[in-house]
Amino acid sequence: MNLDGMRTYRTDEAVDAVIVGTGAGGAPLLARLAAAGLKVVALEAGPNFTPERFAFDETLADEIYWTDERLSGGSTPEAFGANNSGTGVGGSTLHWGAFVPRADARDLRLHTESGEGVDWPLSYEELAPFYERVERFIGVSGPQSYPWDPGRRYPLPPVPRNAPAQIMAGACDALGIRWADAPAAVVSQAFQSEDGPHRNACINCGFCHQGCRNGAKTSMDVTYLPLAVARGAEIRAEAFVHGLERGTDGRVTAVVYTQDGQERRQRCGAVFLCAGAVETPRLLLHLGLANSSDQVGRNYMGHVATQVWGTFANEVRMNRGYPSSLITEDFIRAGADFAGGYLIQSLGVVPLTFGNAVARGRGLWGQPLLDYLDGYNHVAGIGINGETLPCDANVLTLSDETDARGMRKAQISFGYGTNEERLNAHATKVMRDLWQAAGAEDIWVLERVAHTIGTCRMGRDGSSAVVDPVGRSFDIDNLWICDGSTFPSSLAANPALTIMALSLRTAEAFLAAGG
Repeated sequence: MNLDGMRTYRTDEAVDAVIVGTGAGGAPLLARLAAAGLKVVALEAGPNFTPERFAFDETLADEIYWTDERLSGGSTPEAFGANNSGTGVGGSTLHWGAFVPRADARDLRLHTESGEGVDWPLSYEELAPFYERVERFIGVSGPQSYPWDPGRRYPLPPVPRNAPAQIMAGACDALGIRWADAPAAVVSQAFQSEDGPHRNACINCGFCHQGCRNGAKTSMDVTYLPLAVARGAEIRAEAFVHGLERGTDGRVTAVVYTQDGQERRQRCGAVFLCAGAVETPRLLLHLGLANSSDQVGRNYMGHVATQVWGTFANEVRMNRGYPSSLITEDFIRAGADFAGGYLIQSLGVVPLTFGNAVARGRGLWGQPLLDYLDGYNHVAGIGINGETLPCDANVLTLSDETDARGMRKAQISFGYGTNEERLNAHATKVMRDLWQAAGAEDIWVLERVAHTIGTCRMGRDGSSAVVDPVGRSFDIDNLWICDGSTFPSSLAANPALTIMALSLRTAEAFLAAGG
């Protein structure tokens, strides 16, 4: 993004706040605090990109993925890197899919409803105004009538349905399942960001996960970060945070980071950790901070994200158009033998990514793999995003291995429990039924885990939570956390929209407390 003319601060000048990370958790917060007149600095571990650097080429996209090694284990190990982790000014929103359903109100009180999982320490009614603020600001496209929330209105009309979405809609009709155009953080028509770039409408190229070249897809570098810079915030790229200094009263006084090969420190009045559900707990465990509850790293969650694929007689060309342009939330509560639920979305995956999935999911190699990929233009898929319950056995710890900076690597142990297995079995049958109804042949299932959630849960009691309901540490009163790590449960919805809404909520709480 363009940082020309950006205000800068001296490192020996005590700014009001330092924000670690510029993704969905850090960027809205940075913009709101800067707009309120505070002196704020954001430290981003990755580089600063310009949209022109993004290409319609999967082989050139590795630079926007966080590919530092993380050790993944457990009975259902999760893939990291391009699957769920981004780097650069804008964080994971540079490569995310921009699929933005809201959380279902019932998911926030899952324990009260089912006796499973935990309740969130806030209600949907408290969160809804922040959802609306985010949707208006970033330009969410969606249907004018949303079957599962009739009063909801999206600021822009829906993006065009790609071929898998059209197939899914017909199959849903055949089985009596409601569907809608998906809420997408992709502008369906020209859109002017506040104090940011003019964003042209989506051109349906299908390369959302490789960085959006024309700015139609929402990423923080074309939405909240330009506003933050216009209001006086400073963004320092390639600044890797590895330390926090504290005064005799225990409060954070400075953030220590490495930039251009040199160790630097920025004095501050408060710090916000917004580095995600892996790097935020990793830093706290590395420093031995904010963990009197012994909850840092615990209850790691990834969504159940199984996909079903099939081959169709007619050409589909799933790589064209916005990938996930149809949704059904009919199974957020399925009335089955598990707590929580799942949503289903249409899928469009570009060729190299799909080839990797086929090799991993079907075990095809060599000529059989090439033979199958020859039919790529006839393949389409659907997938779920399903609730995962918090579990003490799913945990992030520090490995004995260290990275190039000398910090111990994150080690994640994750596995499905009985609830996830039952949910997955139910969803897989529904998706198979849909694709059979659509006339697909050679139907197969790809088991997959998505997103990084949990590890620094919010709550009302410091003995069982890391932060309070607005993200403030119970142990260090000028340390705040604002990212997916604070989720007490995974929710069925994809996490980014909720992270952005929580970011604005945290900003308002910080300002109300006197900044």
